[in-house]
Amino acid sequence: MNSLDFTPFWLTLELSFWTTLILLLLGIPLAYFLAYSRSRYTSLVEALVSLPLVLPPTVLGFYLLLVLNKEGFIGSLWYRLFGKQLVFHFEGILVASVIYSLPMMVHPLTAGFRSVPKNLIEASYTLGKSKWETLIKVILPNMKASVLTGIVLSFAHTLGEFGVVLMVGGNIEGETRVISIAIYSAVEALDYTTAHVYSLVLLLFSVFSLTALYVLNRRWSIL
Repeated sequence: MNSLDFTPFWLTLELSFWTTLILLLLGIPLAYFLAYSRSRYTSLVEALVSLPLVLPPTVLGFYLLLVLNKEGFIGSLWYRLFGKQLVFHFEGILVASVIYSLPMMVHPLTAGFRSVPKNLIEASYTLGKSKWETLIKVILPNMKASVLTGIVLSFAHTLGEFGVVLMVGGNIEGETRVISIAIYSAVEALDYTTAHVYSLVLLLFSVFSLTALYVLNRRWSIL
């Protein structure tokens, strides 16, 4: 066994944190639209949000690679602004992770918005509250279990990403080599002891996160 490198752990946690934070900021207005909009485009938007669930990660990663490289639409703009390309850098796998984990945040939030009784929302409007005040003070507090579910699922899902990250970020030490890539590299090198350690940490963390989620949701449903 080689000396254990903890860099993939910290890089994975950083990626999961920023992915979850960005998804929460993007997911709330997007889920609000999906839950309450009567637009004829709602179903199309919902299908696009759910696409990462059915597309193989390598397919999604391939098209993101085309878009994010310095010849692509987004990648070329990034390159002109910051002087480096998105692909094979942390920022690139962050963009890929946000897109790949989007359903993990939006689906629970959408279900949460739809579960809030309409009479509470109407009562808030009757009392003169704006849509923003109603969202912050009435809707979100009444769907906190859904918000927590979205956060935990997004974070845990990002921890285990492999195909999309490998396609967009490659396997660059200290930059894009997250824990799932480190496991793959260890297995390729026949270093099963290191692979076991990395895998066990991911397994234990995932079990702990999901257990905590279900315990909290069960307690909130009783209150």
